[in-house]
Amino acid sequence: MTPSALADLVRSSAVKVLEARGLDHNVLPDAVTVERPRNPEHGDYATNVALQVAKKVGMKPRELAEALAEEIAGAEGVDTAEVAGPGFLNLRLAADAQGEIVRRVLSEGDAFGRGDALAGRKINLEFVSANPTGPIHLGGTRWAAVGDALGRVLAAQGADVTREYYFNDAGAQIDRFVNSLIASALGEPPPEDGYAGAYIDDIAAEVLRREPSALSLPEDERHELFRRVGVGLMFEEIKQSLHDFGTDFDVFFHEDSLHASGAVGDVVAELKESGSLYHADNAWWLRSTEQGDDKDRVVIKSDGAPAYIAGDIAYLRDKINRGFDLCIYMLGADHHGYIARLKAAAVAMGYDADVVEVLIGQMVNLVSGGKPVRMSKRAGTVVTMEDLVEAVGVDAARYELARYSVDSSLDIDLDLLRKHTNENPVFYVQYAHARLASLQRNAAELKIEMKPDADFSLLTHPREGDLIRTIGEFPSVLAKAAELREPHRVARYLESLASAYHKFYDVARVLPQGDEEPTDLTYARLALCEAARQVLANGLSLLGVSAPERM
Repeated sequence: MTPSALADLVRSSAVKVLEARGLDHNVLPDAVTVERPRNPEHGDYATNVALQVAKKVGMKPRELAEALAEEIAGAEGVDTAEVAGPGFLNLRLAADAQGEIVRRVLSEGDAFGRGDALAGRKINLEFVSANPTGPIHLGGTRWAAVGDALGRVLAAQGADVTREYYFNDAGAQIDRFVNSLIASALGEPPPEDGYAGAYIDDIAAEVLRREPSALSLPEDERHELFRRVGVGLMFEEIKQSLHDFGTDFDVFFHEDSLHASGAVGDVVAELKESGSLYHADNAWWLRSTEQGDDKDRVVIKSDGAPAYIAGDIAYLRDKINRGFDLCIYMLGADHHGYIARLKAAAVAMGYDADVVEVLIGQMVNLVSGGKPVRMSKRAGTVVTMEDLVEAVGVDAARYELARYSVDSSLDIDLDLLRKHTNENPVFYVQYAHARLASLQRNAAELKIEMKPDADFSLLTHPREGDLIRTIGEFPSVLAKAAELREPHRVARYLESLASAYHKFYDVARVLPQGDEEPTDLTYARLALCEAARQVLANGLSLLGVSAPERM
């Protein structure tokens, strides 16, 4: 019995108890919370539902808890239901009921943990979206890991997710990039407001290799050629870096296309006509303060040129026209003001503000030897995705970036991530999986086949129960990670599961030794171990991290 199944049992039992007394069961929460108590002696699970609702129906919490305990105690799969304190209810499951979790994992395999809470939702998930003027820096690398994991988590709850990358290929930053390439090609220092680093020299050299006569062209034609070829090369490098990092996108959307197609002008004209923009100081303004912005934002400047937000509005319109009912933007720490602006844009176009959701990620720093790592070998001024991957590998980089809430800044200890010890979180989790895979290989060598129908009522050791209950938490962890857009919950859960397995392994021998024959307990423990391995593999897959069978 999984925690979610137990929660459903508690709620249905509470409905019966209240109805039997002529009381309103609608006071019950839609989802009753059951949690594992800190002290295992208190039971396998506990709930405070009686404390939550007793006052609302005119009962004493302990009185309601006692009635609920009597109702639940007779339920299939429940061993005991006891009241504690002012109205807590401690529950202990029967051993065979816990074993059903193992059977379910073995039956569902890769699908275990998945749900349908987001079935029917069409979600556009935009992340990374780094300016195409240089390699992806650490902030973008964090979004590559977290965004890809979030996309997997949302899809695992039934959502139709489109991963999208927005290329900011319009505006002054592209001109500065192109001017930097031309300066490099001419052997000159970069412009004062330009870009520097070995990558600029590399791209400029490649432009000349492809177009040997580029520097002899008239200035306008030369600029256009370096823009077309140079920006294209930067695009391809960014895409390749992301692919090598295990992050692929369904859509690469070009900002410039919104201007070239007239989409920006069209949506601005519509908003003027509908009165959603107002005119003041010779400019057109969006009422973004109505969504919590500190000031209204200019959409069309006094010189008639569109401000940057005009493209954002057209882009949001394009997403919604493509059928998305939720548009999630994953933006850097310096984009906090975009939350109100984008919601205001949605409202101005007649949509619900909740069609937009913005996640803000904080800064990432590298530390080695207790000191910050500041300079890239290639980019010169920033540390890049390639720098991090070169230092610790894709798996360690992705896992470390995904295991923290994006709300907090992050210092990555390169020395720790290089260690092949349990101090390194990704090694700790992957080693548990490899250890379990090795166990299955050893069983096969002994010609002991894993039995999904083993007698799981034999798994009565406290460490076995702890491992089973931890396995059973995976579906609810995954559902909560999707609901709160927090894939780091999956990583932290995997570490708990690895810990529960290692503790089990220390006290419970699985395979027979010498001339011993396998027993019913052997088969039960072997199936339990395979369930643990499967869930570790499922969780690592959601983070885009490999589940090695040998280490």
